[in-house]
Amino acid sequence: MNETIRNMITRRSCRAFKPDMLPQDVIDQIIEAGLYAASGRNTQSPIILAVTNKAVRDELSELNRRFLPGAAHDPFYGAPVVLAVLAPRSVSTYLYDGSLVIGNMMLAAHALGVGSCWIHRAKETFDDPAGKAILTAHGITGDYEGIGNCVLGYPAADPEQPLPRKDDRVYKI
Repeated sequence: MNETIRNMITRRSCRAFKPDMLPQDVIDQIIEAGLYAASGRNTQSPIILAVTNKAVRDELSELNRRFLPGAAHDPFYGAPVVLAVLAPRSVSTYLYDGSLVIGNMMLAAHALGVGSCWIHRAKETFDDPAGKAILTAHGITGDYEGIGNCVLGYPAADPEQPLPRKDDRVYKI
């Protein structure tokens, strides 16, 4: 089987991370894969907020948790790296473009032996005044919508086995 397809089939979301920081060159490779994601009309409009600073990471985690009713745990599962993807609302394909960035980064992470998980509520986090303040403090201005958070780290446990694929999802015409 082709190695790329094998990575697509074997990738699993990681929900338990070791606290060890990833090497910067590994993070950079994952980010680069995201930057090469397809985008409508090749606008390349999504941006990536690469968070390795523990204080900022913890602040984003707390903001994210506020939008998860009843959550008492870290919604980032202890991952030391958060790659928040945002895209300008003015681009008609912004949601799809940002989603492809996250998908590419998750596949790249898996290919490099790094655990990843897509964490929702980036929209709520970065629409919140505290989330907007984080962006502004780092020179990010404009009407961006949070698409999702790709959390990264070394897995603390073996990945779960894949569930069987559901039947009746492909219609050949």
